Amino acid sequence: MGSRNARGYEFGRTYVVRPKGKHQATLVWLHGLGDNGSSSSQLMESLHLPNIKWICPTAPSRPVTSLGGFTCTAWFDVGEISEDGHDDLEGLDASASHIANLLSAEPADVQVGIGGFSMGAAISLYSATCYALGRYGTGHAYPLNLRAVVGLSGWLPGWKSLRSKIECSYEAARRAATLPIILTHGTSDDVVPYRFGEKSAQSLGMAGFRQTMFKPYEGLGHYTVPKEMNEVVHWLTARLGLEGSC
Repeated sequence: MGSRNARGYEFGRTYVVRPKGKHQATLVWLHGLGDNGSSSSQLMESLHLPNIKWICPTAPSRPVTSLGGFTCTAWFDVGEISEDGHDDLEGLDASASHIANLLSAEPADVQVGIGGFSMGAAISLYSATCYALGRYGTGHAYPLNLRAVVGLSGWLPGWKSLRSKIECSYEAARRAATLPIILTHGTSDDVVPYRFGEKSAQSLGMAGFRQTMFKPYEGLGHYTVPKEMNEVVHWLTARLGLEGSC
């Protein structure tokens, strides 16, 4: 039986890709709107990262405002992505909590991280802010010690108020400064416009996430390409100190 969030939406099936070498890190990978964990697991399986265990959950099916109320898999409800857009905090917290639960049983010597594409990237970045602040939007304690966050073609929910929240707390500022984050975005993205990816990276940097790297891809639309995934592989290997296949 899947877990349910506050509104009773049930999370779908979770797929796991086991490490082929020594298990050094576990990452949750989050799919985009309308997709599922199966396609995420196939993508992760194709990456040359033998020391990482991948957990690929499936979002609940729910009506989505930006699709005129059409029901599909979505980590939270989203309207038009805009600078004045309203964030579905209940949905964001429910998904961030579900993801943290998936990582909570990992061994103490295994590093944990979160990554995703599009709406999955938005949840990854939201989780990064929860980690820094030490709590979810609801105020409940955030339980994980995140070591890497990856966001492809996504955006940062709640970016407007982030800096003021982080600056209020020495501990939050310390955690923000030590969390490696990589964002990538295509300059021709027609679903999540490039400027939102760029703005998200700037907002993270200004809020004190000093280890944020932003990588634009000229002419890339709203999809991933091998060159981009190779960049992520190299970044994760360096940031997590992975041994590789040797």
